[in-house]
Amino acid sequence: MNKKIENALFGAWAIALTATAGSLYFSEIQNFIPCTLCWYQRIFMYPLVIILAIASVRKDPGQAVYTLSLSLAGGGIAIYHYMLEKIPALNNQAAACGTVPCNYEYVNYLGFITIPFMSMTSFLLISGLLIYIIKVSKE
Repeated sequence: MNKKIENALFGAWAIALTATAGSLYFSEIQNFIPCTLCWYQRIFMYPLVIILAIASVRKDPGQAVYTLSLSLAGGGIAIYHYMLEKIPALNNQAAACGTVPCNYEYVNYLGFITIPFMSMTSFLLISGLLIYIIKVSKE
């Protein structure tokens, strides 16, 4: 297998692992209660850690096709969640999200880096690497 594909698989796994560790840090150590949309994003991120770890060890680029759907779905939720936080017209919809409103910002670094932004970035990076793997493995 191509070394570039191996590195991309490992990179996607490392991003998923970092995102999972970050979400667990925020909820278990910082005691931030995840909102409903945060839980949905976790549902799509956590399996990526396991599937991409196995794919990386087995050097199986075929898993990129299956994991891409998880990454795109999670990324879509993260984009919507970020929009709920940052677009004032959508703020009213977020109040009915659950115990914790989905527009509540536990962190806000530099005025735009929130937890959904970090999640969105992770999903987009993973998706980009998976699309790259699919493209290169077809060549």
